[in-house]
Amino acid sequence: MSLKKCAIALGVALLSASCTVGPDYKKPPATVPAAFKERPSPESTLAAEWRVAQPNDDAMRAKWWEVFEDPLLNSLVEQVAISNQTVAQAEAQFRAARAAIRGARADWFPTVTAGASATRSHASSTRGSEPVATGTINDFQLPIDFSYEVDLWGRVRRNVESSVASAQATRADVQTALLSSQAELALDYFQLRGLDTQIALLQSTLTAFERALQLTRARHDQGVASGVDVAQAQTQLDTTQVQATDLQIARAQFEHAIAILIGKAPADLTIAAAVIEASPPAVPLTLPSQLVERRPDVAAAERRVVAANAQIGVAQAAFFPTLALTAGGGLQSSMLNTLLTLPSRFWAIGPSLAETVFDGGRRRSIKAQAVAAYDGTVAAYRQSTLTAFQDVEDNLAALRVLADEAVQARAAVASANHSLELANNRYVGGVTTYLEVITAQTAALANEITAASVSTRRMTASVLLIKALGGGWTTADLPVAGALRR
Repeated sequence: MSLKKCAIALGVALLSASCTVGPDYKKPPATVPAAFKERPSPESTLAAEWRVAQPNDDAMRAKWWEVFEDPLLNSLVEQVAISNQTVAQAEAQFRAARAAIRGARADWFPTVTAGASATRSHASSTRGSEPVATGTINDFQLPIDFSYEVDLWGRVRRNVESSVASAQATRADVQTALLSSQAELALDYFQLRGLDTQIALLQSTLTAFERALQLTRARHDQGVASGVDVAQAQTQLDTTQVQATDLQIARAQFEHAIAILIGKAPADLTIAAAVIEASPPAVPLTLPSQLVERRPDVAAAERRVVAANAQIGVAQAAFFPTLALTAGGGLQSSMLNTLLTLPSRFWAIGPSLAETVFDGGRRRSIKAQAVAAYDGTVAAYRQSTLTAFQDVEDNLAALRVLADEAVQARAAVASANHSLELANNRYVGGVTTYLEVITAQTAALANEITAASVSTRRMTASVLLIKALGGGWTTADLPVAGALRR
């Protein structure tokens, strides 16, 4: 037993003296601007609606879609986290990554195996000159084996570190998938409502065109208007009817897309037509330096840098010798009735030290691959931060420009309607032909559709800006290492 005690003492001493090889993680620097270039200036139409988000600002936390104050949108988006299959797939990947942590942690503990065997053999008596046991022999065994590799150089610790970071990255991937699906639903919803607005506009225009056609026919019957005027009025009515009908295709497709996003078949969802007149909400604008902490895709990229950095340590540990502590024991007998007796016991214990002397450059190759993989994740992280800033700038520019465009579109609609009113009066008074009326009608309708389109684009740009800002998520929402290891 003294040998066993010596082995245990040696193991404890080596454990206390063990170290962790490989580089310790340092967050790689990324390009962060001092301010957003496209933030509305004090002279902008949107200047009064923008403010910098404060650290305790909860306006964009969790249920960000509620800022649009649309009950139907709220109920639809709530279903994404429950039924969306893309989110479910990301959740499954997170569970797998979390299970991988437990697999990596298992190397911290010894492996104990137990078994039982019974053999009956007969040795040849003519194998050679050496005397051998002859006859039939029984052998019954109940062995227990113990093996443990001491983590002298931190290979296991680095593996666990890498697995934890990978799990955190997949948890951020879940949030990315959830935010993307929620934003996509909101985009589809507002585009569907934009089509509802355009369809309602075309329907009201069709009613006006129908009245104009009846008036033109009456004037024709009175001999005041020509048949050309009637034909032009009929053509205008039919063309507008085609426009209204064609929009139903896109509306149906948006409705089907929303159904898929909430995990339903298109046949199971019907959204009634409705015209909404909402303005984009004021979105608290985070500072550029805070954006990298609020984007789940950027956080996932940064966590993968951590995982890759730890793998360099795993590759580095392979250059050092390994120490294994092994022990075995059990019961062995040639007769079953004596197997469970004290004289049938056997045991063995001892450490072993091994070092790879020559491997043809395999370990250097593996380490070089780990370093290259790390460099790749750093580049991916930096690219993700640049993309995050681009997303914010793009949508800030869109909202700023569209706000001005909305004012111009409203003015254009008012001017076109005034022009149409004058053209109608001139036509009724017999001063001009119906062609002037058609021209004014076309301009008025085009400006009304443009105004409706601008309104829709402002809502979708708001959704995209919220998504670009992370939807209220922060890196504080990532699970800590201790929670993942449980």
